[in-house]
Amino acid sequence: MKKLITIVLATVMAMSVFTGCSSEVAGAVSTDGSTSMEKVIGALGEAFQNDTGITFTYNPTGSGSGIKAVQEGRCDIGLSSRDLKAEEKDAGLTGTILAYDGIAIIVNPENPVADLSVETIAKIYKGEITNWAEVGGNDAEIVLIGREAGSGTRDGFESITDTEDACKYRQELTSTGDVITTVAQNPGAIGYASVASVKDTVKAVTVDGVAATEANIKDGSYVVQRPFVLVTKADTPLTESAQNFFDYITSADANEIISAAGVVPAN
Repeated sequence: MKKLITIVLATVMAMSVFTGCSSEVAGAVSTDGSTSMEKVIGALGEAFQNDTGITFTYNPTGSGSGIKAVQEGRCDIGLSSRDLKAEEKDAGLTGTILAYDGIAIIVNPENPVADLSVETIAKIYKGEITNWAEVGGNDAEIVLIGREAGSGTRDGFESITDTEDACKYRQELTSTGDVITTVAQNPGAIGYASVASVKDTVKAVTVDGVAATEANIKDGSYVVQRPFVLVTKADTPLTESAQNFFDYITSADANEIISAAGVVPAN
C-alpha cells in the first residue's frame, strides 16, 4: 500500500503571512503523483503550511496515478514528472511547469565506469550491450533497473534515449527510492533516478561528458532532463486553499526553496 505523506501543523495560524494569499483561518490542499517530486513538493508544502495554516497533503503514487487522481477529482493538484500527453490534454487537463529535473544515470559505487553517451545508454537498455567490459568496466553482466509503466521518470528516460517499448529491464520498480536502493546493492546494476533524489549510496555517471548539475540542467547541456508539472483541470477552478498553494509555489518567492531541493525553477 502506498504511503500517504501528510504534513500537519500543530496549531493553525489565524492569517496568512504570504503575500497574495487570502487570510482564511483553515483549509486543506491535496496533491497526488510523482514520487520524484517528493523532495521539492514536500519542502514547498511545509513552507506553505507554516506560512498560511492551510493543511497540505501529498500522496506519492507515481505520475500516471496522480494525473488520473486529479482527473477523477480525488485530489486538488496532480504531480507529474513528464509533460501531459495529447489525450490527457484533450480530456480537459492542463499542465504548468514548476521546475526542471535532471534524470541521473546511476551505477553502483564499485563500478569503474564514469561516463556513458546517450547512444551507449540506449544500447545498454535495449540489450545490445550486456557486459560492463564492453564499455570500459569490469567483466560482469549489466543488470538493468528501471521504473514501472506509467512512471514519469521512465517516460522521460525512454523518450530521451529513444528506447520506448524496447528496454530489457531485469526489474521494474515502483519508486525512485527503490531504484536507488537496488542499484546500491548490486555491483552490476544500472538505473535512472531524479537528480534531486540521488544519494551517495550510488554513483551518477556523466552523460556525453556532462555532469547532472543545476547549471548544466538549466542551460540544457545535460540532455537527460524532464519537467516537473502541476496538473489541474482546465475547466474547473481550484478551491481557495488549492489556488493559494498553486500561486505560492509558482511565484518567484518559491524559487529558493525549489533550488534547495535540487531542481531548477521554471520561473
